Amino acid sequence: MAKSEDKQIGGDHYKRMSIQPIEFIVKNEIPYREGNVIKYVCRHEHKNGLEDLLKAKHYLEMIIEEERDKIAREESYDQNRV
Repeated sequence: MAKSEDKQIGGDHYKRMSIQPIEFIVKNEIPYREGNVIKYVCRHEHKNGLEDLLKAKHYLEMIIEEERDKIAREESYDQNRV
């Protein structure tokens, strides 16, 4: 019986890879946004080129923004404790 990972709808850009991004993402329990960065970077040469790189950049910007907010909250908390 074929596994769902063996089927790709809408092209063959993932089948060209020895390890599909979804397999790597799931096995490593990578969060959604980080997984999308991996997915778009991996497929850009064989699917949407610059558009996929810009999508990856957008997700990376979201991750960076969240990290900056987290750091700012922690610094604010530490300053309020003093």
